[in-house]
Amino acid sequence: MADSFGPVHSADDADNTVGGARSDADTDRGGSRKEPIRVLVVDDHALFRRGLEIVLAQEEDIQVIGEAGDGAEAVDKAADLLPDIVLMDVRMPRRGGIEACTSIKEVAPSAKIIMLTISDEEADLYDAIKAGATGYLLKEISTDEVATAIRAVADGQSQISPSMASKLLTEFKSMIQRTDERRLVPAPRLTDRELEVLKLVATGMNNRDIAKELFISENTVKNHVRNILEKLQLHSRMEAVVYAMREKILEIR
Repeated sequence: MADSFGPVHSADDADNTVGGARSDADTDRGGSRKEPIRVLVVDDHALFRRGLEIVLAQEEDIQVIGEAGDGAEAVDKAADLLPDIVLMDVRMPRRGGIEACTSIKEVAPSAKIIMLTISDEEADLYDAIKAGATGYLLKEISTDEVATAIRAVADGQSQISPSMASKLLTEFKSMIQRTDERRLVPAPRLTDRELEVLKLVATGMNNRDIAKELFISENTVKNHVRNILEKLQLHSRMEAVVYAMREKILEIR
């Protein structure tokens, strides 16, 4: 593996992520681990896997116990070997790393997953975190930082490359802003007739039945439904019902 990796950013750094507490299960009172950290290396490039193994073999407290060439094989190996850390690429044939995350957490719940990838796309970062990854590192980090990241994650911290942590913070800020903006905008006001139509839609009635129930034409019902969807900025009748119930515009008993 070439020394073309950059610095790793710990989740304990104040500006980027929140670190976890050190686990005492595998450490003695002096803070050193009693047993080596058992690592499963997952990447579709055999040369890259070999490079990682050579680098990590120099670390006395880290032991590479297996390798896999794709996500499907990684799940099988994780179930068999029960590693402490899974060091895994994002994009691989057959089954990608993000897709494999959830399955690995099911078969080896104690395993912590670090994504080591060239992908700097926000979507991959968010999906990896949602799937259960504890770290997300770009392959531009330096070789000596790999072991540091493994130790940090094994001790309960999170590890995210600085550029990705910055993107994560930006997204969090945007989410907070969008939430605040939604709170400032009152729910669209429906007319009494539109509420009547919506209640009947919620019972599963079609336009013809609603028209008979309210003694109006079927075209009038269609117009009401269209207006309801436009006001709520939704695309289907079912979305309108769910939205109305969630926003307490409508209660079905």
